[in-house]
Amino acid sequence: MAKRDDKQLETDRRYLRMARIWAENSYCKRRRVGALIVKNQMIISDGYNGTPSGFENVCEDENNMTKPYVLHAEANAITKVAASSNSSRGATIYITASPCIECAKLIIQAGIVRVVYSEAYHTEEGCHLLLRAGIAVDYIDITKQEDEYAQK
Repeated sequence: MAKRDDKQLETDRRYLRMARIWAENSYCKRRRVGALIVKNQMIISDGYNGTPSGFENVCEDENNMTKPYVLHAEANAITKVAASSNSSRGATIYITASPCIECAKLIIQAGIVRVVYSEAYHTEEGCHLLLRAGIAVDYIDITKQEDEYAQK
C-alpha cells in the first residue's frame, strides 16, 4: 500500500509541475495560475488564467488590479472540457493555486472528485466548500522538489 501512495504522490507532483508550466501561458502579471483536468491517467483539459476569447490579453487595469472579467484557470479548464466530448465526472483537477469559492462551485458541478494544489489562495473558502461537498482536497508543496531538480 505504501508503494502505491508513493507512486500516486510522484504522479501528483508531475501533474502539478505540468500545471505550473502551463501557467506560463497566462498574460496576467500579478499571478499566473495553471490547471489540468486528469481522468484515467489522461489530461482531458487544461487552462490558465486570462481574459475571455476575443478580448485583449491584458488582465490588469491601470491600477494593477485584476479586471473583473478575467477567468481563473479552473474555470477555463472546466469550460473547455464542457465544450468537448469528454466528461470531467470522476476526474482530478491539478491547480497551481487553491480554488476560490466561485471555482469550487464549478468543480463541484463538473463532477470532479479530487483537487490537488500547490499554493494557497488568499482565502480557504473554496477548499472548505469542496470538503463539505465530499471532494478530496490535497495540498502538495512542490517547491522543495523543484529546488532539488535545479541542483542536479
